[in-house]
Parts: sequence; structure tokens; C-alpha cells
Amino acid sequence: MLFKTRNWRRLALLAASGVCCATLIAGCKNNQSAGTQSSILIGEYASMTGSTATFGKSADNGVQLATKKVNASGGVLGKPIKLEVQDDAGQPAQATTAVQKLLADNIVAVLGEFASSNSLAGAPICQSKKIPMVTPGSTNPAVTQVGDYIFRTCFIDPFQGTVCAKFASGTLHAKTAAVFTDIKSDYSVGLAKYFIQEFSKTGKIVDQESYSAGDSDFRSQLTRIKAAKPDIIFIPGYYTEVGNIAVQARSLGMKQPFLGGDGWDSPKLAEIGKDAIQGSYFSTHFSTESKDPLVVNFVAAYKKQYGEAPDGISAVNYDGARILYDAIERAGSTDPAKIRDALAATKDFPGVTGKITIDKDRNAVKPAVILQVVGKEFKYVTTVNP
Repeated sequence: MLFKTRNWRRLALLAASGVCCATLIAGCKNNQSAGTQSSILIGEYASMTGSTATFGKSADNGVQLATKKVNASGGVLGKPIKLEVQDDAGQPAQATTAVQKLLADNIVAVLGEFASSNSLAGAPICQSKKIPMVTPGSTNPAVTQVGDYIFRTCFIDPFQGTVCAKFASGTLHAKTAAVFTDIKSDYSVGLAKYFIQEFSKTGKIVDQESYSAGDSDFRSQLTRIKAAKPDIIFIPGYYTEVGNIAVQARSLGMKQPFLGGDGWDSPKLAEIGKDAIQGSYFSTHFSTESKDPLVVNFVAAYKKQYGEAPDGISAVNYDGARILYDAIERAGSTDPAKIRDALAATKDFPGVTGKITIDKDRNAVKPAVILQVVGKEFKYVTTVNP
């Protein structure tokens, strides 16, 4: 009996040792998998379909062009970048699903989104898994406040709102303003807040109205704005509704200039707004009219690849991808924690949207430009530095 007991104990110990060895081997394989892959897998999520599909297309074009360029130069850490793209249809709920799908694969970092509400949906998931996320275009301050693995490579709404307000009062000499906000958009609400704060220092907000993305009739709100007789109307929304708002405002006899943010930056704006949006202004990240050699070369490469000029969304995403790839190279590793540290150390990166430094809150310190709608083009007006 004693002999049998000892044999059973010996067999149990051997089995346990085998399990431990197998576990250790599997763990080693998992830890080394990113380093032993033939390519570096990067996730991207964007609104490839839906009401803001032009944002997704422009964003993906910028990321793809940056990826093509770095791969043609030998890749990162001697390996090509491979992109996995998920469509969120411009909806926060679908953005959550898109990021979950990306993180189910062996990605080392995430690029996206442009819309702040969608970035706020995806960021907590990346933060919980400690996978760096770089949003090239979400300007709401709350995005990077999600955690220390969340970065942005564009300016934030306090800066953009201030730029718009100073332009309204200083350049357009507006003394009064009305604000028309998309209340379902974190981006729109944030930008309105900071515009109001700054403009109120020298002028007066005479009316505040709201709408929701997807609305098509804005006449009742516009009638109230018309009665308030503002010098300027600030519409911090997306091009889809802004174009229709402009058409309906002009049909009511309103002649005030319109002003907005980078959510206007789409070729569709002039197509939807037609004559009604002509002469209006918006802040954004970049102008194709820049003579900077970096910009000239980017515009030429973009036109060659896609047959059209880049917009601000494609430019910020081009820069966002390049900054991420540069951080991986500087980290000397695909370890997400090391990539995170390298992103945080980014300083004076030469972007097509300006020189970019990541501050202590993981936000980009960089300039903004003001453009004017002239025909089907957006003409450069001025640059505002931080």
C-alpha cells in the first residue's frame, strides 16, 4: 500500500511539473509573439460608412499613405507595418465593438477615431488593456483624460474654441454672436463651451440654440437666432448638418457670416451648403496652400495616390500614424508599455500639420489655421500658434 501511494505521488508531481512547463512555454510564446511576428500589427477604427463617411475615408487615406511611405523605407524596426481596419459607422456603440475586435488580435497600438464621441467609446477599452491609442483628430479634452495610454496628435477644443472666438472678434469685428450646438456630440458641446467663454470676454452671446445629428429641419431655431440679430453665427458641428443649416438660414433671409471648427473640413460641405456656405470660415489643422516642403510633398503624394487634394482630416491622420510609427522605432520594441513611453516623449515632431510636441497630459501642442469657403475650395486665411 505504501509503495502504491508513493508511486501515485510521484506520478502526480511529474504531471504537475509537465503542466507548469507547458504553461511557462505558452507564456513565453505569448510574450514573444509580437516580437517574432513578420510584421507589426496596428489597429485603426474609423467611420468608413454612415453620415460622416467622408471623415473615415479621409482618415484612412492619411493612415494608409503614411504606412505605405514607412514600409517603402524599410518599415519599423526592420518590419513592415500591417493595418487592421474596423468600421464604426460613426456610432459610439459600434466604435466600442470595433475596438474590442481590434484588441482580440495581436495589435500593439490603435489609431482612431476622428470624432470625439467615438474616441471616448474606444479609449477606455484600450486603457484597460494597456494598449496605446493615438487619436489623430478628436479635440474634446476628455479623450486623453481617460488614462495614461491615450494620446492625441491634434489640438484640443479649449485652443480651437479660443482661436474661433478671437478670429470672430478680432478679424471679423463681431460684437455679438449666436451659438448653434449639436447636443449629442461631445465635440460640438465642448467647442461651443470654449468659444462662449472666450467670446464673452469682449462680446455678447445673444442666443444659444441646439439640434441633434440627423435632424433635417432647423428653421424654428434659426428663426430665434434671426430675431436675436447676432453679428456672427458659430456652428461647431459636422459638415452634414452645417451645410443644411446654412441653406435654411439663407432661405430665411439671414446674411450673417457662419463660423465653425474642423468638423466642417470635408469637400461635402460646399456640395451640401452650395451658395449658402460661401464666404464662411472654419478652424482646422492644415492648408494645402502651405509652401512648407513637407506639406508640398505630402499634397503631391496624396494627389498621386488618390487623385484629389488632401483635407485636414487626412493630414492629421497622416501625422498621427507617422508619430506612432516613429515612437515604435524610438522605443526599439513592440512592447505597448515602451511604445507608450516613447509617445509621451515626442517633441518637435515635423508634421505636415505643424511641429508637434506631446505635453504632460498627452495632448499635442501645435498651431491651427483658419480657412474660408470659396467655391469648392477652402482658402487659407491665417495661422494661429499656441
